[in-house]
Amino acid sequence: MHDIRAIRENPEAFDRDLERRGLAPLSAELIALDDARKGAVSAAQAAQERRNALSKEIGAAKKAKDEARATELMAEVARLKEEAPGLEAAQGEAAKALDERLAAIPNRPKDDVPPGADEHGNVEYRRFDSSRERLTQGRQHFELGEATGLMDFEAAAKLSGSRFVVLKGQLARLERALGQFMLDLHTGEHGYTEVVPPVLVREEAMFGTAQLPKFRDDQFAAGENFWLIPTAEVPLTNLVRESILAEDELPLRFTALTPCFRAEAGAAGRDTRGMLRQHQFNKVELVSITAPEKSAEEHERMLACAEAVLKKLDLTYRVMTLCTGDMGFASQKTYDIEVWVPGQQTYREISSCSVCGEFQARRMNARYRAKEGRGVGFVHTLNGSGVAVGRALIAVMENYQNPDGSVTIPSALQPYMGGLTRIEGPKN
Repeated sequence: MHDIRAIRENPEAFDRDLERRGLAPLSAELIALDDARKGAVSAAQAAQERRNALSKEIGAAKKAKDEARATELMAEVARLKEEAPGLEAAQGEAAKALDERLAAIPNRPKDDVPPGADEHGNVEYRRFDSSRERLTQGRQHFELGEATGLMDFEAAAKLSGSRFVVLKGQLARLERALGQFMLDLHTGEHGYTEVVPPVLVREEAMFGTAQLPKFRDDQFAAGENFWLIPTAEVPLTNLVRESILAEDELPLRFTALTPCFRAEAGAAGRDTRGMLRQHQFNKVELVSITAPEKSAEEHERMLACAEAVLKKLDLTYRVMTLCTGDMGFASQKTYDIEVWVPGQQTYREISSCSVCGEFQARRMNARYRAKEGRGVGFVHTLNGSGVAVGRALIAVMENYQNPDGSVTIPSALQPYMGGLTRIEGPKN
C-alpha cells in the first residue's frame, strides 16, 4: 500500500508516477478520503473529550448539591453515549474507504523503469548464448513428450480438465531433477535458506503480497478463508509479517520448491496446447527481505542467481527490463528472463525478478529496527522465480532434442538422473 502522508507531502510526484502506469491522477481523491477519515476521528475524539469534561462537571454539580444542573449534564452525557457507536462506525468506514482505495493502486515505478504501454515497450538488458549451436526450429515439447508416451494431456483432462498434464517415467524424473538441481544451487552456492511452506494460506497472507483483492479471479479458493498459493512468494514473504526485525538480521533470503496454482482467468485461448500455461505447476521461488538502501543491489543479485540456473543448463536466454505498462501490480521494477524455445522459434518467460520496495511490507506490517537509533521503518521485499520448473522442462526438451525424437540430458542434471544421458525417443 501507499503512504498517505507521502502523497500529501508531494501529490504531484505521486500523480506523475501513476501517469507512467497509465492511470489518471488520484492524489486529490485520496487526500479527500483522508480528510474525511481525519474529520471522523476528530468528531469521535471531540465527543469523547466532551464526555470526559461533562463527567467532571457532574461531579462538581453533585458536590454543590445542584441536582438540576447534574441532571441536565447527565442527559447530555447520555446523548453523547448514544451517538458514540455511530461516530465510531463513521470513523471505521472512513478508514476502510481510504485503505481499500489505497490497496487497489499499483506500486510506483522506479525512475529508471522504461516507459511503455505493454510488452512492446520492454527493453533488453542483456543476453546469454548457449555454447551449443542454437536450434532455430524443431518439435514443440508436447510433440516430443506425447510421442514417447511420457507426457499425457488426455489422462490429465479426464482427471482435472484442461491446463493440466500427467508426466510419467523419465520425464517425471527429469522434472524432479530440475527442481532438486535448482534448490541445491540456490542453497549451496547462493546462500538462500530452503523452506517448506504451506501451500494453503489465509486471506491476510494473500493480501500482504497483493494477490488480493485485485486479482481474486486469478486465484483458487480452498474452503473458508483459505487460498491455494499462486507462487511461494506468498508464504515466503509473509514469514516476516507483523514483525520487527533487527537490521543485523538482514538480508533474509528464502527459497522453496512448491506446487503453484493459478486460474489463468485472463488467458483464455492463449497457450492452450502444452505445458506453458497451466493451472498447476512447480516452481522454485526466491524471496529476499532487505533494508531499503540494499534493495536495488539485492535485485541485481537475485537476477544473477536466477540466470545461473540457465547458464548451468547451457540454455540461450535474454533478460528484459519490463516497461511501466507491463510490470506487475506490486513491483517497482521487474526483470524478466526469457529462454529460447525453438519449437515456437521465440523467447518465452521463465523467470520474473521484482523489487517491491516497502509496498508489500506496509500491507504485512513488516518492519525493521535500524542501527544507531534511527528508529523503526518498513523492510523492502523482493521476489523472483529461480526458476519455473515446468518451463525449464520445456526449454530443456526443445533445446536438447535430437532428430530421432530423443532428448539429451544436460550435464548439470545427469547426477540427478542416475547417470541417464538421454530420454529415448518413440519406439518405431
